[in-house]
Amino acid sequence: MRLSLLIFGLILSFALQAKTITLDSLSKEQSKKPNVIFILADQWRAQELGYAGSENVITPNLDALAEESLVFHNAVSVSPVCTPWRASFMTGQYPLTNGIFYNDKPLPTEALTAGKIYKEEGYHTGYIGKWHLNGHPRGADSFASRDLPVPKERRQGFDYWKVREVTHNYNNSFYFDENNEKHFWEGYDVFPQTDSAISFINKNTDHPFFLMLSYGPPHDPYFSAPEEFKKLYHEDQIKLRPNVPEELQDSARHVLAGYYAHCTALDKAIGDLLSALDEAGLKDNTILVFSSEHGDMLLSKGVLKKQRPWDESIKVPLLIRYPDRYGNSRKDIYDPINTPDLLPTLLGMSKIEIPNTMEGTNFSKQLKMEKDLGNEAALVMLPVPFHEWKFMNGGREYRGIRTRRYTYVKDLLGPWLLYDNEKDPYQMNNLVGKEEFRQLQEELEQILQAKLTKTNDAFLPADRYMEMWNYLYDHPGGRSDSTRLENYLQINRND
Repeated sequence: MRLSLLIFGLILSFALQAKTITLDSLSKEQSKKPNVIFILADQWRAQELGYAGSENVITPNLDALAEESLVFHNAVSVSPVCTPWRASFMTGQYPLTNGIFYNDKPLPTEALTAGKIYKEEGYHTGYIGKWHLNGHPRGADSFASRDLPVPKERRQGFDYWKVREVTHNYNNSFYFDENNEKHFWEGYDVFPQTDSAISFINKNTDHPFFLMLSYGPPHDPYFSAPEEFKKLYHEDQIKLRPNVPEELQDSARHVLAGYYAHCTALDKAIGDLLSALDEAGLKDNTILVFSSEHGDMLLSKGVLKKQRPWDESIKVPLLIRYPDRYGNSRKDIYDPINTPDLLPTLLGMSKIEIPNTMEGTNFSKQLKMEKDLGNEAALVMLPVPFHEWKFMNGGREYRGIRTRRYTYVKDLLGPWLLYDNEKDPYQMNNLVGKEEFRQLQEELEQILQAKLTKTNDAFLPADRYMEMWNYLYDHPGGRSDSTRLENYLQINRND
């Protein structure tokens, strides 16, 4: 009897040791997976960072991060407006594939997204801040829907959840948690959101995680950053881009002072998060991304905000730091990268198989080989102009490309814009239709047509896409008709 018990005890002991070894092996295997943190700003244009050459903005933490990162000089928003960028990033698809080419339209619940993919791979997933993918039912008030909680089945694979669909009231900001309970962020929401992100990181030091931290600023309103950051900027000291019209220069300096205050506040918050990541010992095995959905014209060309095809609107900052794979020194990338390329590239870095639903390109191998991307051009599109750039405000449908050197854009009537961005960095000399650039224009037209063919884009009028997807325009004056369309084209033909 004693011998039997002894043998049983030895067997049990060996079994427990084997189980412990197996669990330890699994734990070590899990720890090899890189964490992913995606920090997303809203409306931060590529030009407004110290490391990008700005003489105005104060961004010491992002400048230091750039010195350890892959620095992308031509990161291009495929459709420079909020919801279309978010849906394109989340799915790795172009806007006319997933149908999200207009703000506040719902990304399908069944979409295959970043959160779902990383969760399936065993990652803990978290999302903090602005979502802007839930949309609203047909005919519902789009802006009222921005204050409602996102149902659990519509969270696209994210479990840790501190989210508001949309707000730009950064000092009176609320969110919904995992149980749809409403809470308020204390003070300027950027800082408590960052604290929430740090808490999530510290709770997951022994398990791979995918976290998105989605800030609202520096999106307007431009004057709501904390006073300590506003005091850093004096309007009379701000240097303007040469493409700001003279009659708007005082207004531009006023707006930029507020915009820069938001940027510096975000920079401070990002510095806090980077410090916490270092303290947690996770820096080397974490893919850390900083980017934005789109830029802001900020009175360049005499206009504010986004949707336009100029660099202030379409180019965004993009830093990717992953020391275990790419080291700790700065590497500059000049070939264009497009929104649909971001998720496939992150999955490639994470050694996760890329689903065939994705249309973007995985550039992780090129980056590992310390080469540029070999990508000729990024696609830019606005299938439907809306809200501040609706038809009544001069909005127009367009398709275009941004290469390392050139910008080429068409509207429904044909070629609209052509810039040599190397010789004309502020895009003040439109070369469309000039005989000496005819061959260049034809070459760029061929590249654009190849992109449209590859993405099955027939470049139809806006109404056709709205009808295809059973969408309604959100405001009067959005919908076109044949007379209005003809007039709009005639008015804008020579811009």
